[in-house]
Amino acid sequence: MQNLPARKKPAYSIEAVDNALHLLQLLRDGGSLRLKDAAAELDVAPSTAHRLLAMLVYRGFAVQDETRRYVPGPAMGVGPAGLSWSRQLRSVAQPHMELLSGRINETVNLMVRVGTKVRFLATVEGTSALRVGDRQGTVLPANKASGGKAMLAELEPAMIEQLFRSHNAEIGGDNIPDAEYPAFLRELETIRSNGFAANFEGTEEGISALGVALHNRHGVAVGALSVATPVARFRKLFDGGLVAILRETQRQLEIDIAANPAEPD
Repeated sequence: MQNLPARKKPAYSIEAVDNALHLLQLLRDGGSLRLKDAAAELDVAPSTAHRLLAMLVYRGFAVQDETRRYVPGPAMGVGPAGLSWSRQLRSVAQPHMELLSGRINETVNLMVRVGTKVRFLATVEGTSALRVGDRQGTVLPANKASGGKAMLAELEPAMIEQLFRSHNAEIGGDNIPDAEYPAFLRELETIRSNGFAANFEGTEEGISALGVALHNRHGVAVGALSVATPVARFRKLFDGGLVAILRETQRQLEIDIAANPAEPD
């Protein structure tokens, strides 16, 4: 096997650029990063590390979750799908998704939330000629997707405030304007009461979806399941008992999740 030559650091390297790229590698390989650890790794002051991370957030390479850890953002092209617990979640959910999709002949999605975003881990498509396509790997705003809203509805108000009304939310472009925020909070309250969330063309024109959160054995939301369908078929599907069908799948899947207790760190 041919040995590759060792990489040589450029003679005129730009320290700030090198530090930012180093942080990207840490996010990619570690999956998450705390501010103090970033500062220690780069041997810089926490204020310097914060400025670098803020720029990564601004450009979409990182997002900050509610525990204040930085995780890979949509611009990285990677995300929680690479972590062992989410791979196991996808494996456990797959047969339930196939059964649900076969029963209603619509597209079923599995997703997890990372900060203000949801990442689609898996999709099982319906067989109709007009159907919602595969969204695996897609990253969408959590406050727009049905499954994302179902997970957000289970957070404490202070967490919602931090995610969508903080300085970091402004930097990352996730801030919900003053005029829209009260309505968003009311929607989350309705979702908590109903046990499911709906999305009427919130993420894509012509598509509606219904989502429920998935819980681990401690009752903590670790993902979400959604059914996505063309708008023209949603009302008939909803009136035909979609909520009850989806909730039954949720119940059965959560039994299997509890029996396979891998979960986020």
